[in-house]
Amino acid sequence: MFEGVKALEAEYEELENKLADPSIHADQGLARRLGRRYAELTPTVRTYRAWLQAGDDRRAALELADDDPAFAAEANELASREEELADALRLLLLPRDPNDGRDAIVEIKAGAGGEESALFAGDLLRMYMRYAERVGWSTELIDAEESDLGGYKDVSLAVKAKGTPEPGTAPYARLKFEGGVHRVQRVPVTESQGRIHTSAAGVLVLPEADDETEVEINQNDLRIDVFRSSGPGGQSVNTTDSAVRITHLPTGIVVSCQNEKSQLQNKEQAMRMLRARLLAAAQEEADREAADARRSQIRTVDRSERIRTYNFPENRISDHRIGFKAHNLDTVLEGDLDAVIQALVDADTNAKISVSGDDAGSGDG
Repeated sequence: MFEGVKALEAEYEELENKLADPSIHADQGLARRLGRRYAELTPTVRTYRAWLQAGDDRRAALELADDDPAFAAEANELASREEELADALRLLLLPRDPNDGRDAIVEIKAGAGGEESALFAGDLLRMYMRYAERVGWSTELIDAEESDLGGYKDVSLAVKAKGTPEPGTAPYARLKFEGGVHRVQRVPVTESQGRIHTSAAGVLVLPEADDETEVEINQNDLRIDVFRSSGPGGQSVNTTDSAVRITHLPTGIVVSCQNEKSQLQNKEQAMRMLRARLLAAAQEEADREAADARRSQIRTVDRSERIRTYNFPENRISDHRIGFKAHNLDTVLEGDLDAVIQALVDADTNAKISVSGDDAGSGDG
Protein backbone atom coordinates (compact mmCIF):
# COMPACT_ATOMS: atom_id res chain seq x y z
CA MET A 1 0.00 0.00 0.00
CA PHE A 2 1.31 3.46 -1.03
CA GLU A 3 4.47 1.90 -2.49
CA GLY A 4 4.66 4.74 -5.01
CA VAL A 5 5.21 7.28 -2.23
CA LYS A 6 8.66 5.83 -1.60
CA ALA A 7 9.86 7.37 -4.87
CA LEU A 8 8.35 10.72 -3.86
CA GLU A 9 10.07 10.46 -0.49
CA ALA A 10 13.40 9.86 -2.22
CA GLU A 11 12.83 12.89 -4.46
CA TYR A 12 11.88 14.94 -1.39
CA GLU A 13 15.12 14.03 0.39
CA GLU A 14 17.15 14.82 -2.73
CA LEU A 15 15.47 18.24 -2.98
CA GLU A 16 16.14 18.85 0.70
CA ASN A 17 19.87 18.27 0.12
CA LYS A 18 19.95 20.47 -2.97
CA LEU A 19 18.16 23.36 -1.26
CA ALA A 20 20.68 23.16 1.60
CA ASP A 21 23.46 23.80 -0.93
CA PRO A 22 24.20 27.56 -1.08
CA SER A 23 25.39 27.31 -4.70
CA ILE A 24 21.88 26.35 -5.83
CA HIS A 25 20.57 29.74 -4.75
CA ALA A 26 22.93 31.54 -7.13
CA ASP A 27 20.36 30.60 -9.81
CA GLN A 28 17.16 32.13 -8.42
CA GLY A 29 14.94 30.59 -11.09
CA LEU A 30 16.23 27.09 -10.34
CA ALA A 31 15.98 27.64 -6.58
CA ARG A 32 12.39 28.83 -7.02
CA ARG A 33 11.43 25.75 -9.04
CA LEU A 34 13.10 23.38 -6.57
CA GLY A 35 11.46 25.18 -3.65
CA ARG A 36 8.04 24.93 -5.27
CA ARG A 37 8.44 21.20 -5.86
CA TYR A 38 9.69 20.73 -2.29
CA ALA A 39 6.61 22.56 -0.97
CA GLU A 40 4.36 20.37 -3.17
CA LEU A 41 5.87 17.16 -1.79
CA THR A 42 6.05 18.21 1.89
CA PRO A 43 2.43 17.42 2.92
CA THR A 44 2.50 14.06 1.10
CA VAL A 45 5.81 12.93 2.63
CA ARG A 46 4.88 14.14 6.12
CA THR A 47 1.52 12.37 5.97
CA TYR A 48 3.15 9.20 4.63
CA ARG A 49 5.69 9.17 7.46
CA ALA A 50 2.97 9.80 10.04
CA TRP A 51 0.95 6.91 8.56
CA LEU A 52 3.97 4.59 8.79
CA GLN A 53 4.59 5.67 12.38
CA ALA A 54 0.95 5.12 13.34
CA GLY A 55 1.12 1.60 11.90
CA ASP A 56 4.32 0.81 13.82
CA ASP A 57 2.79 2.15 17.03
CA ARG A 58 -0.42 0.16 16.50
CA ARG A 59 1.49 -3.08 16.01
CA ALA A 60 3.61 -2.38 19.09
CA ALA A 61 0.48 -1.68 21.15
CA LEU A 62 -1.07 -5.00 19.98
CA GLU A 63 2.02 -6.91 21.12
CA LEU A 64 1.92 -5.21 24.52
CA ALA A 65 -1.82 -5.92 24.81
CA ASP A 66 -1.01 -9.61 25.31
CA ASP A 67 0.48 -8.71 28.69
CA ASP A 68 -1.56 -5.59 29.51
CA PRO A 69 -5.14 -5.33 28.15
CA ALA A 70 -4.98 -1.52 28.56
CA PHE A 71 -2.89 -1.37 25.40
CA ALA A 72 -5.78 -2.86 23.38
CA ALA A 73 -7.72 0.42 23.61
CA GLU A 74 -4.63 2.35 22.51
CA ALA A 75 -4.22 -0.01 19.56
CA ASN A 76 -7.80 0.72 18.50
CA GLU A 77 -7.18 4.49 18.69
CA LEU A 78 -4.02 4.11 16.64
CA ALA A 79 -5.90 2.02 14.06
CA SER A 80 -8.41 4.87 13.65
CA ARG A 81 -5.57 7.37 13.35
CA GLU A 82 -3.86 5.17 10.78
CA GLU A 83 -7.01 5.03 8.65
CA GLU A 84 -7.49 8.82 8.89
CA LEU A 85 -3.95 9.35 7.67
CA ALA A 86 -4.48 6.83 4.86
CA ASP A 87 -7.56 8.77 3.69
CA ALA A 88 -5.60 12.04 3.82
CA LEU A 89 -2.77 10.45 1.84
CA ARG A 90 -5.16 9.19 -0.84
CA LEU A 91 -6.37 12.78 -1.33
CA LEU A 92 -2.81 14.08 -1.54
CA LEU A 93 -1.97 11.48 -4.19
CA LEU A 94 -4.81 12.47 -6.51
CA PRO A 95 -3.64 13.83 -9.92
CA ARG A 96 -2.60 17.46 -9.69
CA ASP A 97 -2.37 20.30 -12.13
CA PRO A 98 1.40 20.79 -12.58
CA ASN A 99 0.90 24.56 -12.59
CA ASP A 100 -0.93 24.76 -9.26
CA GLY A 101 2.13 26.12 -7.44
CA ARG A 102 2.55 29.09 -9.78
CA ASP A 103 1.64 32.74 -9.70
CA ALA A 104 -1.03 33.85 -12.17
CA ILE A 105 -1.77 36.39 -14.85
CA VAL A 106 -5.46 37.31 -15.06
CA GLU A 107 -6.70 38.85 -18.31
CA ILE A 108 -10.14 40.48 -18.42
CA LYS A 109 -11.77 41.58 -21.67
CA ALA A 110 -15.03 43.46 -22.12
CA GLY A 111 -17.54 41.55 -24.22
CA ALA A 112 -21.06 42.17 -25.42
CA GLY A 113 -22.58 45.26 -23.84
CA GLY A 114 -20.38 48.18 -24.83
CA GLU A 115 -19.54 50.63 -22.03
CA GLU A 116 -21.52 48.60 -19.49
CA SER A 117 -19.39 45.54 -20.26
CA ALA A 118 -16.22 47.62 -19.81
CA LEU A 119 -17.48 48.89 -16.45
CA PHE A 120 -18.20 45.30 -15.41
CA ALA A 121 -14.66 44.30 -16.47
CA GLY A 122 -13.47 47.01 -14.08
CA ASP A 123 -15.64 45.56 -11.31
CA LEU A 124 -14.11 42.12 -11.88
CA LEU A 125 -10.60 43.60 -11.81
CA ARG A 126 -11.27 45.29 -8.46
CA MET A 127 -12.85 42.08 -7.12
CA TYR A 128 -9.72 40.06 -7.89
CA MET A 129 -7.43 42.76 -6.52
CA ARG A 130 -9.39 42.91 -3.27
CA TYR A 131 -9.45 39.12 -3.00
CA ALA A 132 -5.68 39.06 -3.50
CA GLU A 133 -5.28 41.65 -0.75
CA ARG A 134 -7.44 39.56 1.60
CA VAL A 135 -5.28 36.45 1.18
CA GLY A 136 -1.96 38.28 1.28
CA TRP A 137 -0.97 38.24 -2.39
CA SER A 138 0.51 41.17 -4.29
CA THR A 139 -0.90 42.45 -7.58
CA GLU A 140 0.60 44.37 -10.48
CA LEU A 141 -1.27 45.91 -13.39
CA ILE A 142 0.61 44.75 -16.49
CA ASP A 143 -1.45 46.42 -19.19
CA ALA A 144 -4.79 48.22 -19.43
CA GLU A 145 -6.97 49.76 -22.12
CA GLU A 146 -9.53 52.00 -20.42
CA SER A 147 -12.97 52.91 -21.72
CA ASP A 148 -14.56 56.37 -21.82
CA LEU A 149 -16.53 55.89 -18.59
CA GLY A 150 -13.65 54.53 -16.53
CA GLY A 151 -14.05 50.82 -17.20
CA TYR A 152 -11.66 48.55 -19.07
CA LYS A 153 -11.86 47.22 -22.60
CA ASP A 154 -8.89 44.96 -21.86
CA VAL A 155 -6.77 44.63 -18.72
CA SER A 156 -4.06 42.24 -17.50
CA LEU A 157 -3.19 41.69 -13.84
CA ALA A 158 -0.26 39.74 -12.36
CA VAL A 159 -1.03 38.05 -9.04
CA LYS A 160 1.89 36.88 -6.89
CA ALA A 161 2.14 34.91 -3.65
CA LYS A 162 4.65 35.85 -1.01
CA GLY A 163 7.31 33.21 -0.40
CA THR A 164 6.59 29.59 -1.32
CA PRO A 165 2.87 28.87 -0.80
CA GLU A 166 1.48 25.63 0.56
CA PRO A 167 0.05 23.27 -2.10
CA GLY A 168 -3.35 24.40 -3.32
CA THR A 169 -2.93 27.96 -2.02
CA ALA A 170 -0.93 29.57 -4.85
CA PRO A 171 -2.65 32.18 -7.05
CA TYR A 172 -3.06 29.92 -10.09
CA ALA A 173 -4.45 27.02 -8.03
CA ARG A 174 -7.13 29.28 -6.54
CA LEU A 175 -7.91 31.50 -9.52
CA LYS A 176 -7.77 29.05 -12.44
CA PHE A 177 -11.48 28.25 -12.15
CA GLU A 178 -12.29 31.93 -12.85
CA GLY A 179 -11.51 31.45 -16.55
CA GLY A 180 -14.61 31.82 -18.71
CA VAL A 181 -17.45 34.21 -19.53
CA HIS A 182 -18.88 36.18 -16.60
CA ARG A 183 -22.35 37.66 -17.09
CA VAL A 184 -23.83 40.65 -15.25
CA GLN A 185 -27.48 41.64 -14.91
CA ARG A 186 -28.12 45.18 -13.64
CA VAL A 187 -29.33 48.66 -14.54
CA PRO A 188 -26.41 50.34 -16.34
CA VAL A 189 -25.39 53.88 -15.46
CA THR A 190 -26.17 54.78 -19.08
CA GLU A 191 -29.78 53.50 -18.79
CA SER A 192 -32.28 56.35 -18.32
CA GLN A 193 -35.41 54.14 -18.16
CA GLY A 194 -34.23 51.96 -15.27
CA ARG A 195 -34.27 48.78 -17.35
CA ILE A 196 -32.09 45.81 -16.43
CA HIS A 197 -29.48 44.95 -19.06
CA THR A 198 -27.33 41.85 -19.49
CA SER A 199 -23.71 42.12 -20.57
CA ALA A 200 -20.59 40.01 -20.22
CA ALA A 201 -16.82 40.03 -19.80
CA GLY A 202 -14.33 37.26 -20.48
CA VAL A 203 -11.67 36.16 -18.00
CA LEU A 204 -8.53 34.19 -18.88
CA VAL A 205 -6.23 32.90 -16.12
CA LEU A 206 -2.69 31.88 -17.08
CA PRO A 207 0.07 30.34 -14.96
CA GLU A 208 3.07 32.67 -14.94
CA ALA A 209 6.45 31.36 -16.07
CA ASP A 210 9.11 31.61 -13.35
CA ASP A 211 11.73 33.25 -15.52
CA GLU A 212 12.97 33.73 -19.08
CA THR A 213 14.80 30.39 -19.14
CA GLU A 214 11.71 28.31 -18.36
CA VAL A 215 10.02 29.05 -21.69
CA GLU A 216 12.49 29.21 -24.55
CA ILE A 217 11.60 31.79 -27.19
CA ASN A 218 13.54 32.13 -30.42
CA GLN A 219 13.82 35.83 -31.25
CA ASN A 220 13.59 34.95 -34.94
CA ASP A 221 10.06 33.66 -34.25
CA LEU A 222 8.88 37.10 -33.13
CA ARG A 223 7.44 40.01 -35.09
CA ILE A 224 7.62 43.15 -32.97
CA ASP A 225 5.58 46.22 -33.93
CA VAL A 226 5.57 49.56 -32.14
CA PHE A 227 2.73 52.05 -32.12
CA ARG A 228 1.48 55.08 -30.25
CA SER A 229 -0.30 54.49 -26.95
CA SER A 230 -3.90 55.64 -26.84
CA GLY A 231 -6.33 56.32 -24.03
CA PRO A 232 -10.14 56.36 -23.70
CA GLY A 233 -11.92 57.40 -26.86
CA GLY A 234 -8.79 57.05 -28.94
CA GLN A 235 -7.14 60.07 -27.34
CA SER A 236 -3.36 59.95 -27.47
CA VAL A 237 -1.73 59.59 -24.08
CA ASN A 238 1.79 59.35 -25.46
CA THR A 239 3.43 61.32 -28.24
CA THR A 240 6.01 58.61 -28.99
CA ASP A 241 5.71 55.12 -30.43
CA SER A 242 6.26 53.38 -27.07
CA ALA A 243 3.49 50.76 -27.19
CA VAL A 244 4.61 47.29 -28.28
CA ARG A 245 2.81 44.46 -30.03
CA ILE A 246 4.54 41.06 -30.27
CA THR A 247 3.39 38.27 -32.58
CA HIS A 248 4.76 34.77 -31.98
CA LEU A 249 4.81 33.52 -35.56
CA PRO A 250 4.80 29.72 -34.95
CA THR A 251 1.66 29.85 -32.78
CA GLY A 252 0.01 33.08 -33.94
CA ILE A 253 -0.21 34.30 -30.32
CA VAL A 254 -0.35 38.11 -30.15
CA VAL A 255 0.33 40.18 -27.03
CA SER A 256 0.61 43.93 -26.59
CA CYS A 257 1.46 46.40 -23.86
CA GLN A 258 1.13 50.18 -23.71
CA ASN A 259 1.00 50.85 -19.98
CA GLU A 260 4.65 51.68 -19.38
CA LYS A 261 6.36 54.92 -20.39
CA SER A 262 9.18 53.40 -22.41
CA GLN A 263 9.22 51.02 -25.35
CA LEU A 264 11.70 48.77 -23.52
CA GLN A 265 9.45 48.44 -20.45
CA ASN A 266 6.43 47.68 -22.61
CA LYS A 267 8.41 45.05 -24.49
CA GLU A 268 9.45 43.38 -21.21
CA GLN A 269 5.84 43.25 -19.98
CA ALA A 270 4.60 41.94 -23.35
CA MET A 271 7.26 39.21 -23.27
CA ARG A 272 6.08 38.29 -19.77
CA MET A 273 2.53 37.78 -21.04
CA LEU A 274 3.82 35.86 -24.06
CA ARG A 275 5.78 33.44 -21.85
CA ALA A 276 2.65 32.83 -19.77
CA ARG A 277 0.58 32.13 -22.88
CA LEU A 278 3.19 29.77 -24.31
CA LEU A 279 3.46 27.94 -20.99
CA ALA A 280 -0.33 27.46 -20.92
CA ALA A 281 -0.35 26.37 -24.57
CA ALA A 282 2.36 23.79 -23.90
CA GLN A 283 0.37 22.37 -20.98
CA GLU A 284 -2.82 22.19 -23.07
CA GLU A 285 -0.90 20.36 -25.79
CA ALA A 286 0.50 17.91 -23.25
CA ASP A 287 -3.02 17.27 -21.97
CA ARG A 288 -4.26 16.60 -25.49
CA GLU A 289 -1.41 14.24 -26.27
CA ALA A 290 -2.20 12.30 -23.11
CA ALA A 291 -5.85 12.01 -24.24
CA ASP A 292 -6.59 13.32 -20.78
CA ALA A 293 -10.24 12.38 -20.38
CA ARG A 294 -9.58 12.24 -16.64
CA ARG A 295 -9.37 15.99 -16.25
CA SER A 296 -12.22 17.41 -14.19
CA GLN A 297 -15.24 18.83 -15.94
CA ILE A 298 -14.52 22.17 -14.29
CA ARG A 299 -11.00 22.51 -15.64
CA THR A 300 -12.00 21.41 -19.13
CA VAL A 301 -15.08 23.63 -19.40
CA ASP A 302 -15.13 25.51 -22.70
CA ARG A 303 -13.96 29.03 -21.93
CA SER A 304 -16.49 30.39 -24.42
CA GLU A 305 -19.33 29.21 -22.18
CA ARG A 306 -20.98 31.35 -19.55
CA ILE A 307 -19.67 30.21 -16.18
CA ARG A 308 -21.15 32.70 -13.73
CA THR A 309 -23.90 35.31 -13.38
CA TYR A 310 -23.81 38.39 -11.17
CA ASN A 311 -27.43 39.48 -10.58
CA PHE A 312 -27.48 42.92 -8.94
CA PRO A 313 -31.26 43.31 -8.38
CA GLU A 314 -31.30 40.06 -6.34
CA ASN A 315 -27.77 40.53 -4.89
CA ARG A 316 -27.11 37.00 -6.19
CA ILE A 317 -24.04 35.27 -7.56
CA SER A 318 -24.52 31.95 -9.40
CA ASP A 319 -21.84 29.61 -10.71
CA HIS A 320 -23.45 27.51 -13.40
CA ARG A 321 -20.82 24.75 -13.49
CA ILE A 322 -21.55 23.44 -10.01
CA GLY A 323 -24.94 24.97 -9.18
CA PHE A 324 -23.46 27.31 -6.56
CA LYS A 325 -25.70 30.21 -5.48
CA ALA A 326 -25.29 32.85 -2.79
CA HIS A 327 -27.06 36.14 -2.03
CA ASN A 328 -24.00 38.13 -1.04
CA LEU A 329 -22.96 39.64 -4.37
CA ASP A 330 -22.09 42.93 -2.68
CA THR A 331 -19.47 41.32 -0.43
CA VAL A 332 -18.18 39.04 -3.23
CA LEU A 333 -17.40 42.12 -5.33
CA GLU A 334 -15.49 43.46 -2.33
CA GLY A 335 -13.21 40.43 -2.60
CA ASP A 336 -15.04 37.87 -0.43
CA LEU A 337 -14.54 35.11 -3.00
CA ASP A 338 -13.47 32.29 -0.68
CA ALA A 339 -16.81 30.46 -0.60
CA VAL A 340 -17.31 30.27 -4.37
CA ILE A 341 -13.65 29.41 -5.08
CA GLN A 342 -13.64 26.70 -2.39
CA ALA A 343 -16.85 25.23 -3.80
CA LEU A 344 -15.14 24.92 -7.20
CA VAL A 345 -11.99 23.42 -5.67
CA ASP A 346 -14.09 20.89 -3.74
CA ALA A 347 -16.06 19.95 -6.85
CA ASP A 348 -12.80 19.42 -8.75
CA THR A 349 -11.43 17.23 -5.93
CA ASN A 350 -14.64 15.18 -5.80
CA ALA A 351 -14.49 14.66 -9.58
CA LYS A 352 -10.93 13.36 -9.26
CA ILE A 353 -11.94 11.03 -6.42
CA SER A 354 -14.79 9.71 -8.55
CA VAL A 355 -12.45 9.04 -11.48
CA SER A 356 -9.92 7.43 -9.14
CA GLY A 357 -12.64 5.19 -7.71
CA ASP A 358 -13.81 4.22 -11.21
CA ASP A 359 -10.25 3.29 -12.16
CA ALA A 360 -9.90 1.12 -9.05
CA GLY A 361 -13.15 -0.63 -9.83
CA SER A 362 -12.26 -1.29 -13.47
CA GLY A 363 -8.64 -2.34 -12.99
CA ASP A 364 -7.14 -5.58 -14.17
CA GLY A 365 -6.73 -6.79 -10.58
